[in-house]
Amino acid sequence: MDYQQIQSCIDACNSCASECERCATECLSEQDVKMLVKCIQLNRECSAICNAAADIMSLGGTHMNQVCNLCAEICRSCAEECESHSQMAHCQRCAEACRNCAEECLAMAGQPA
Repeated sequence: MDYQQIQSCIDACNSCASECERCATECLSEQDVKMLVKCIQLNRECSAICNAAADIMSLGGTHMNQVCNLCAEICRSCAEECESHSQMAHCQRCAEACRNCAEECLAMAGQPA
């Protein structure tokens, strides 16, 4: 496995985790938090899997491909939810980070994007 590809994916995971945490925090400050419950939950799940994926890749883990596939799946779900809140800039930034991370993880796992 190419070091640059692994590092690029780790960076995308770290960036995504950060954006997801930021999005969840900003969602909690919105007027109608109740309508954002699913978004906040997916933000938290996505952040957790991105952090786990980055850790597994850093270890050169034998289950790296499986973790990256799962990470891509959760990132896509989070992106879809965030995109549904088009009026919120923080959700749009999060969706972009999630889409980027999903692409990187799929490439890492040798899957088509």
